[in-house]
Amino acid sequence: MSRLTYIYDPVERFVAGTVGQPGERTFFLQARTGARITSVSLEKAQVAALAQRVEILIRDLRRTNPSLALIPTHRDEAPLEQPIFEEFRVGVISLSWDESKSLVCIECEAAGDEAEQVDQEGDLLQVYLAPAAASAFATRSLMVVEAGRVQCPFCEIPIDPQGHLCPRANGYRR
Repeated sequence: MSRLTYIYDPVERFVAGTVGQPGERTFFLQARTGARITSVSLEKAQVAALAQRVEILIRDLRRTNPSLALIPTHRDEAPLEQPIFEEFRVGVISLSWDESKSLVCIECEAAGDEAEQVDQEGDLLQVYLAPAAASAFATRSLMVVEAGRVQCPFCEIPIDPQGHLCPRANGYRR
């Protein structure tokens, strides 16, 4: 089976979003240029880590190149575009700065079982973003991650709508 590569260079819209209720959400990254849309699923922790690393990359780029303009882009609060067809589940994410294009590059490679990973590489989503768009992506992604369930102030475990048995309260409901 050959590797499928979805390349968006540059992308018109790249966002993180969710489907489902807090506590049961599925996280997606969605890239769109024109009528072409690619959606991949991933873990909440992967979205948070990617957003934090993008913020660090943008901060480092601005430090080394103060003339790098982060022209404000509109705030994208729109939901994921429907219908959502998951192309693959993300296993490995890489982040880089393409000096020749002056664009941020995000690559998401499909997760696979260990036998497949030894024989061949997984499908790949490759997205190129302007620095301002990358910054907007990071801001939205962190908002999406934080929009989930409230964490218990004592044990930091997410609180379900039905309540929470806090281990730090010795099993008493809070």
